[in-house]
Amino acid sequence: MDIDQTKIPQATAKRLPLYYRFLEGLQASGKHRVSSSELSEAVKVDSATIRRDFSYFGALGKKGYGYNVNYLLSFFRKTLDQDELTKVTLVGVGNLGTAFLNYNFSKSNNTRIEMAFDVDDSKVGNVIGDVPIYHLDEFKERIANNNVEVVILTVPSHVAQPIADQLVGAGIKGILNFTPARLSVPDDVRVHHIDLSVELQSLIYFLKHYPL
Repeated sequence: MDIDQTKIPQATAKRLPLYYRFLEGLQASGKHRVSSSELSEAVKVDSATIRRDFSYFGALGKKGYGYNVNYLLSFFRKTLDQDELTKVTLVGVGNLGTAFLNYNFSKSNNTRIEMAFDVDDSKVGNVIGDVPIYHLDEFKERIANNNVEVVILTVPSHVAQPIADQLVGAGIKGILNFTPARLSVPDDVRVHHIDLSVELQSLIYFLKHYPL
């Protein structure tokens, strides 16, 4: 089935990895069928939203039967390109960056941090979690030789924009930004901002004003 990915709402696209991870667990446990209500309870997304998300991809299930776990998993694996290794790199080997290198997507067999970069000479040349650390001056050359288009950015916020400019100039097309800085990039580059302090403040606000 050919799906026009540009027609899939961004909110739906962001939920697909969540569905995929849960389906992996179901398959590992030997479960062959799952209902939208079971999915809803597990991933905390209401059943109507799940059915609507799945409807963008055609007839993935049958009313009264639910969804075939193996079929769904196979379908979303192809949709999310899970059969291909995605190489990413990390810029900024501080505390958060080091944690990423040690973790290195250990629960995923299709995403791997290939290398890391920093400007601190005391870190350059080291290896953390099997990931070599290079000087940022080598970025463009190293990226060109390793076909990497995605960067995890964990640098101090005051240098985030000039470093982002450098990354974009080297051909990077996706940045997962863990700094508070809101980056300005060309239209053909995608940035996902993850500000941990903002997320924490939001959580505290909802706990205070919207009690469960």
